[in-house]
Amino acid sequence: MSRATRTDAGSPEQHGADGHDLIRVLGARENNLKDVSVEIPKRRLTVFTGVSGSGKSSLVFNTIAAESQRLINETYSAFVQGFMPTLARPEVDVLEGLTTAIIVDQQRMGADPRSTVGTATDANAMLRILFSRLGKPHIGPPSAYAFNVPSVRASGAITVERGNRKAVKATFNRTGGMCPRCEGRGSVSDIDLTQLYDDSKSLNEGAITIPGYGSDGWNMRLYKESGFVDPDKPISEYTKRELHDFLHHEATRMKIAGINMTYEGLVPRVQKSMLSKDKEAMQPHIRAFVDRAVAFTTCPECDGTRLGEGARSSKIGRISIADACAMQISDLADWVRGLTEPSVAPLLTALRQTLDSFVEIGLGYLALDRPAGTLSGGEAQRVKMIRHLGSSLTDVTYVFDEPTAGLHPHDIQRMNDLLLRLRDKGNTVLVVEHKPETIAIADHVVDLGPGAGTAGGSVCFEGTVEGLRKGDTATGRHFDDRASVKDTPRAPTGTLEIRGASANNLRDVDVDVPLGVLVVVTGVAGSGKSSLVHGSIPAGEGVVSVDQGPIRGSRRSNPATYTGLLDPIRKAFAKVNGVKPAMFSANSEGACPTCNGAGVVYTDLAMMAGVASPCEDCDGKRYQASVLEHRLGGRDISEVLAMSVDEAGEFFGEGEAATPAARRVLTRLADVGLGYLTLGQPLTTLSGGERQRLKLATHMADKGGVYVLDEPTTGLHLADVEQLLALLDRLVDSGKSVVVVEHHQAVMAHADWIIDLGPGAGHDGGRVVFEGTPADLVASRATLTGEHLAAYVGA
Repeated sequence: MSRATRTDAGSPEQHGADGHDLIRVLGARENNLKDVSVEIPKRRLTVFTGVSGSGKSSLVFNTIAAESQRLINETYSAFVQGFMPTLARPEVDVLEGLTTAIIVDQQRMGADPRSTVGTATDANAMLRILFSRLGKPHIGPPSAYAFNVPSVRASGAITVERGNRKAVKATFNRTGGMCPRCEGRGSVSDIDLTQLYDDSKSLNEGAITIPGYGSDGWNMRLYKESGFVDPDKPISEYTKRELHDFLHHEATRMKIAGINMTYEGLVPRVQKSMLSKDKEAMQPHIRAFVDRAVAFTTCPECDGTRLGEGARSSKIGRISIADACAMQISDLADWVRGLTEPSVAPLLTALRQTLDSFVEIGLGYLALDRPAGTLSGGEAQRVKMIRHLGSSLTDVTYVFDEPTAGLHPHDIQRMNDLLLRLRDKGNTVLVVEHKPETIAIADHVVDLGPGAGTAGGSVCFEGTVEGLRKGDTATGRHFDDRASVKDTPRAPTGTLEIRGASANNLRDVDVDVPLGVLVVVTGVAGSGKSSLVHGSIPAGEGVVSVDQGPIRGSRRSNPATYTGLLDPIRKAFAKVNGVKPAMFSANSEGACPTCNGAGVVYTDLAMMAGVASPCEDCDGKRYQASVLEHRLGGRDISEVLAMSVDEAGEFFGEGEAATPAARRVLTRLADVGLGYLTLGQPLTTLSGGERQRLKLATHMADKGGVYVLDEPTTGLHLADVEQLLALLDRLVDSGKSVVVVEHHQAVMAHADWIIDLGPGAGHDGGRVVFEGTPADLVASRATLTGEHLAAYVGA
């Protein structure tokens, strides 16, 4: 019988299990997708492209990857699912042929300083075990070397009832490696009290200068009516006791103005309400206050290593775990290779593989103690890739979101090789990408469009790269676009002198940055570009800095709230209708009471995906019916929030609804290519590129003479890059100085002046290897950037 089976298996007829070579998607409708149907070949590299906002992420991440993840989660017991994120089934008719999906996205890693490159990749855990076995003197288990674990000593009785018996355990000890002074953060914060209050005034005269502490608000009433201080007495005349009660009093429950409230000192209150939150999630005026009021300094006890004295004293040879984590990873890999201790041989092998993966993927210039929140989106994505490089899994779907983000043209080839290696192991690789160098290696291309937002969401092309080149889509038409080097660059109006820059890997760099022109700072990843620009041209007086920090926001946040556009709109509605502006806020007085202004009602179904259904009372409009009776220019507030930026620009530009303040914000949004966004679209639905341009549009309102932009082409389609270059030109022509950290060759070619850093990454970089015009760089080809730029412009 077994022979017959073997003969059948070798017959030319295809086995039933071999017929599943496609991932089939029918009728996908997530976000802006319009009944999209595609067939994606398995065990091939498929690139999804299209203008920013065309629906690429909606198809790849929110449909294919999300459903794969949901189906895997459903294989676990209800108990285990209770600990997992709950995922709703995507809006799609049919999804067939899915395999296990591993998602490697560009979501930034945790912004907490205790999250480092080492803790995010298990390298730190392996080092802790290594030092607990080989470190001299021996100080304890692996937790004794962990800056996330405090030392705890407790004594007392714990009574455990088992049947009729009672067991008592009396003491508990745990040795941790956390520095007790900074609690494993590496830095301590000092609050500048002069930014919290004006001591020449009393509370009734408005002494507290913190945002949200207005004279008639609850925050101010808490202090005025607490009885701890005299509200009519200037703060400078407070006794020592009164000043302590005002600033540092511990939390106390008491009745204030007839209501049970918690009173605590101003300093702990500010620390809890503002300093414990992510700065990027704050409103701009609160973010500005935190920048003014708080100064972070290196912890004097641990010297920024985050570790207690015991962990720093235990060494292998002359190296402590703090020294090992501070080394450049390529150097640390060499040090680990020199250790030969048979008792920990399997651990050393695993640690070497992990560290070698860092070097192979082009991140050898990082150190394990680098805070994960300081990595760029591209670096964060490559750190997440590390655990998959040596994996033996096959027939897995790997999903990447712009893996070339933040990569110099020199590094893109290395990333392409890694993607092809994953494919050649028998995996399906799905990549959302804009760079022609990566699109060119695809086996299959899916081009979405034709436009963005409501003008996108359709498949414009499916097929080979050659077919795309010949096709009449935005991607096909722009695929071979090449910007040319300027014949006559602009003349600078002055210079910004940088002397002795030594942040991170910079080596006492002296450089003159010309002002009044477009300056591009370039170099391979890790060469010191951001260190030079952000370290030497800090955001502040006259400098507007738009970095790659993420915009975080709840589903209540939208472009109108984030940019401050909603304020003039609410005031315009209030003025015309003779009511308060707060009536037109869905987070305040005007909110529908049934859904609290969310527009939807969420039903929690425990371990199953919760159901969100449109609110029946407000029909998803988020406002009370009485609010919607008030109109401006014939529209109610919900209709205005449903407009696109372009529509709203016309609406607020003329007639009864003319509102110059709103029009200015809308013009800036259109300038950065976001004319298709609706004003009320939740920030959580925006792509990475859209979020960064939203941030750029917001900062364009800042009063500054120097604009510093960090890779503004991230997430931009080839067709959109032209629009960005036009925007940069407008900024320069209006008398601004623009400094751009960028790898995109079109931006380099368009520059008036280039500063190239290198020659390598980490301690092999940190020097200026070229200063001059793009034409000079192309002619000399003296650096890696010069070679790639010359090839790009066809010189």
